[in-house]
Amino acid sequence: MLISIKTHLSYTTATSCSLLLQIEAAQDIAQVCESSHFTTNKDIYWNIIPGEENIGLRRWGRIEQTFECVYEAKVRVQRPVSDLADLAAHDVTQLPSDVTKFLMPSRYCFPEAFLGFVPEQFGSLAGGALIAQMSDWIRENFTYDICASNALTTATDSFQAQRGVCRDYAHVLIGMARSAGIPARIASVYGPAVNPQDFHAVAEVFLDGAWHIVDPTGMAHPSEIVRIGVGRDAADVSFMTSYGWMEMKKQSVDVSFIA
Repeated sequence: MLISIKTHLSYTTATSCSLLLQIEAAQDIAQVCESSHFTTNKDIYWNIIPGEENIGLRRWGRIEQTFECVYEAKVRVQRPVSDLADLAAHDVTQLPSDVTKFLMPSRYCFPEAFLGFVPEQFGSLAGGALIAQMSDWIRENFTYDICASNALTTATDSFQAQRGVCRDYAHVLIGMARSAGIPARIASVYGPAVNPQDFHAVAEVFLDGAWHIVDPTGMAHPSEIVRIGVGRDAADVSFMTSYGWMEMKKQSVDVSFIA
């Protein structure tokens, strides 16, 4: 399927500052950019570096006074999707080194907080069946609330409040999965069905020797998702990180299917 993306960011700065930007669709065998355009209001020198796990890219730039950019792309997504319930857990003693780190605590996700809850709530379930039940539980018990969290909110905080936005839902699923010995990470994505439209966050879990996308909000299906980047948690996939004060003037994300 072909997906259209248009992202518009407009910010001002009080002083010169450094900016790390990650908003462009990644290229891999499951998604191919058929066209893409990235433009800014000023001539900025960009140092382009790979994203985490060499997925996607980031741009380092120096910003003065104002920053405005428009990113437009058409991305063809052809991602095979497996039934989670059919996926087995990977033997943790046989995990490769680049996957093992996604079992460990990270800035926002502490698996220790879920060591008691997961077996009590989900019993003897394992592998993909366990992940599916965790995701369903979060979606059914949480309230989507854009005022419920901020940049300091952890998975533990969100779990206790049972409220949050997409990144909070993903963080809770990541923490639960790691507590059960299933490697999990976050992915920043675009999704046509996300409401309200914005940069979206989902979880990825390592089962049967591969990474699989899971959206505990239920808004984005893996077959329709355009990945931007991945990381241990939201700290690794922020769409914009500024080293200096910036004020948002306008920000919009528009993602849709192309017939």
